[in-house]
Amino acid sequence: MKILLPIDGSPAALAAVHHALHLRRAGLPASFVLVNIQEPSTLYEVVVTHDTDKLTEIKRGAGSDLLAPAEALLDAADADYESEVASGEPATLLVELLENYGAEAVFMGSSGMAEPGAEGLGSVALALLRHSPVPVTVVRAGAAGPEALFAGVEMTGLSLTP
Repeated sequence: MKILLPIDGSPAALAAVHHALHLRRAGLPASFVLVNIQEPSTLYEVVVTHDTDKLTEIKRGAGSDLLAPAEALLDAADADYESEVASGEPATLLVELLENYGAEAVFMGSSGMAEPGAEGLGSVALALLRHSPVPVTVVRAGAAGPEALFAGVEMTGLSLTP
């Protein structure tokens, strides 16, 4: 199973990586696609910088820096993964990327500004939940790991110990 992991540098995004790795250790055969979406450059940035190539380079570097902690977690777990820094509107681009990579699920953190009635979910998480053609799991920072979710449940052949 290929799982898309959107990484924005938040603790919630890393919690989603931890959640995915817990499930992998429990026996889920998974590989991962880490993506960081950089917002498109503003007119102000373009006017001040005068060099769109430089802006692209800066944003790519920022995205790579944000991906580094998640890559370190996956490296430590000896997990197969791909990484990409892209630029665009996050919710739309995430749907496009999961289709491009053939991802079968999305695990993402939610730490954005909640819309009224959104139960604490940010706008990108809500949009992805509405438009994703694959299942989306939203993990909150500090959320209990899967071992807490399955406490007391007998699962033959699976171990939930980290």
